[in-house]
Amino acid sequence: MKSGDEIMKAYGPVPSRRLGKSLGINNIPPKVCSYSCVYCQLGTTLKMQVSREEFYRVEDLLKDVRRKVKEARENKEIINYLSFVPDGEPTLDINLGKEIDALKPLGIKIAVITNASLIWMEDVRNDLLKADWVSLKVDAISEKIWYKINKPHRSLKLEKIFDGMLEFAHIFEGELATETMLIRGINDNDKEIRKIADFLSELKPDKAYISIPTRPPARKEIMPASEEKINMAYQIFSNKLPKVEYLIGYEGNAFASTGDVEDDLLSITSVHPMREEAVKEFLSKTRSNWDIIERLIREDKLIEIEYLKKKFYMRKLS
Repeated sequence: MKSGDEIMKAYGPVPSRRLGKSLGINNIPPKVCSYSCVYCQLGTTLKMQVSREEFYRVEDLLKDVRRKVKEARENKEIINYLSFVPDGEPTLDINLGKEIDALKPLGIKIAVITNASLIWMEDVRNDLLKADWVSLKVDAISEKIWYKINKPHRSLKLEKIFDGMLEFAHIFEGELATETMLIRGINDNDKEIRKIADFLSELKPDKAYISIPTRPPARKEIMPASEEKINMAYQIFSNKLPKVEYLIGYEGNAFASTGDVEDDLLSITSVHPMREEAVKEFLSKTRSNWDIIERLIREDKLIEIEYLKKKFYMRKLS
């Protein structure tokens, strides 16, 4: 157990596309995890484990969060969520459920972003049930690809993890999201993407996110999937799931009209691709012409992609 103040337990609030204004809660020291994902922005896992333990005193964590919330309210800052997004896997914290219960009187929704590797444990599921919003990682269905991309603790079994996810999704009353990180040459092929989509259709998340590495990964040879592969994944997911969005790094005003046609187009296409007809309709409503699309393509801000003989437009990856 760590007692001291060497690591801040709360940070932000920071803007989050998924959660609005989020106050981060860091309940795990760097970098203690059950995975050592090749794309992790925090680098290689320093301590691999699947056993839950107390890393920080509950009182220390709560004190830090309450202080941050008080400061934000004094500064009239909005906090939409208190989010467990630590320097490792949040469900390794054996006090997670206690912390969620203790934070509820603050009157702010609580989110947990987990790699889902421990969700086969009943106590982990019970802790996560207390949250308002939970995100589960699903990067691969094939065991070989799972090992290659997530590099799990040797004791973990993928089938048990999937069973735990399905059991959790069946009883969770909050908002369930999933996140799939697409890595070039590893899990971005048609076959694996279809397998992931099939599993997600059984899981029935409220929203499925497709993401790519946007910061330096643990392994420098790791590259994000191409725009074509991301669009393919979006189309395949969309055939099976009601709500699919990108998380590809562009921080635009993705959920509101700004009155600026260019900014709105780039914001929308950074969240999901737009079919040619939808772009034309958007331009018509804003009394703009196709010249703006041609210019954005020339400036390398927008890309035109064909999928199943239809044209799509998406934000160009940086």
